[in-house]
Amino acid sequence: MISFIKEDGKGFVGIHAALEQLHVAGIRRDDRRLVRRSSLEYLQCAHRDEDPSFPAVRHLPAAFVKYDEIYQPKSWSRDKVNVLLSLDPDKLDYNNPRIHRTDHDFPVAWSKMYGKGRVFYSTLGHTEESWERPGRAQNVL
Repeated sequence: MISFIKEDGKGFVGIHAALEQLHVAGIRRDDRRLVRRSSLEYLQCAHRDEDPSFPAVRHLPAAFVKYDEIYQPKSWSRDKVNVLLSLDPDKLDYNNPRIHRTDHDFPVAWSKMYGKGRVFYSTLGHTEESWERPGRAQNVL
């Protein structure tokens, strides 16, 4: 799979637990740069659409509220990804013990190049409502 993306220039779409599945599937540590494993928590919070021109999120409003199981990346830098959606840090209750990021940067979906290939990942998608609502084929989140 890694060479399919990295060398052959193909794509990878990871939804929600893809971070854990890559870990379980034994993807080499060096190749986990594709996506990063992280901790997860349920949060109801406001989201921001940071790149409304990106095809996977352009149908979403600029801001919306969603309850879902959110992965919070442990090792995180915006330097190597294009953040598409994030939690609105001004709307979070930092007294909530489920919030672990001290830098107040909560990416929810991002894209990046990986070698010659492309990667899209969204932490959303755990709840049934994520997949049952009308238009879910358009809404890969």
